Amino acid sequence: MSDPISEPVSNPIVRTVASTQSEKTEIILPNDTNMLGNLLGGRLMHFIDLTGAMAAYRHARTYVVTAAMDHIDFIRPVRLGDLVTLKSSVNRAFTSSMEVGVKVWAENTRTGGVVHVASAYLVFVAIDEHGRLQKVPELLPETPDEIRRYADALLRRKHREAEGARRKKERLATAALDGEGAGNG
Repeated sequence: MSDPISEPVSNPIVRTVASTQSEKTEIILPNDTNMLGNLLGGRLMHFIDLTGAMAAYRHARTYVVTAAMDHIDFIRPVRLGDLVTLKSSVNRAFTSSMEVGVKVWAENTRTGGVVHVASAYLVFVAIDEHGRLQKVPELLPETPDEIRRYADALLRRKHREAEGARRKKERLATAALDGEGAGNG
């Protein structure tokens, strides 16, 4: 009998959202917190990035790199001693990039109460070992919630592209102004 973990997995043309779902749980220790005993925002962003990457890896089945943390909402603080559970899945796959959603809950270990504390959208890009872009499988949303997130991801992508074009135009205008002043001194 062969070991199913060591068998190669074929790279299908289409993957489901469910096949990308990933989950991570961490206990919040003193070195994770600020002077008030709250989880550091940067530490939570690190957890979010790792959990998001897990979903992207599961979808692409190749190396992935974080291209953007498109949006993050810190809803309420996470306290020292809480358990933090992060859940991620790919919302939409494009040619070589994927939008991943990550939702975060904190569990009070004494009371058992669980609250939603953060949400984020990240963009990952699939690459090979030489850093060249890799095509990713299509994503098949199945549930109404997955279909909504799939549609919303396209709207966010269009917004990211428009914002990127606006910033590029601004940089070019600034460079042109800087160039006009060169040699006038």
